[in-house]
Amino acid sequence: MAADDTLVLLGVIGAAHGIKGEVRIKAFTGDPLAIAEYGPLSDEKGRLFEIAEIRPAKEVVVARLKGITSREAAESLNGVQLFVARDKIPAPDDEDEFLQADLIGCAVVGPDGAKLGTVTVVANYGAGDLLDIATPDGRSVLMPFTKAFAPRIDIAARRIEAVPPEGLFEIDDDE
Repeated sequence: MAADDTLVLLGVIGAAHGIKGEVRIKAFTGDPLAIAEYGPLSDEKGRLFEIAEIRPAKEVVVARLKGITSREAAESLNGVQLFVARDKIPAPDDEDEFLQADLIGCAVVGPDGAKLGTVTVVANYGAGDLLDIATPDGRSVLMPFTKAFAPRIDIAARRIEAVPPEGLFEIDDDE
């Protein structure tokens, strides 16, 4: 999420696709094609990008952005993050739905109620979502973000009740 919490990160532009200015976009929407339904998207500098055409591709979507007509122009956008105003995102249908951005800053507590840390990042390296949790002693711990390990999430209270894998938060004395 951008420093301004009124914006939500919806995707990241990747490599150029072809020679006519198309780009690959890693979309963070439930349906990757839905990123085009939010209207113009902005980057961190406030530049607006409008998706003119979109189609699915393996792990991404391929899009043509209005005003981007060459491979060189598309290449210059590699790594640009695409945001939308939070008020353009519909409210979740049920209590188990929320924005990943809303998890940032949530306290993570263990089964005994002890604070394990605070979520700093929600990452996905290809095998599922992970919570990057900053522990009170300054370490960073990656915990799988599944119902088994995070059975209760209370966004309003900014709290995640966790049942982490055994030993995950223990200090490794061998380091």
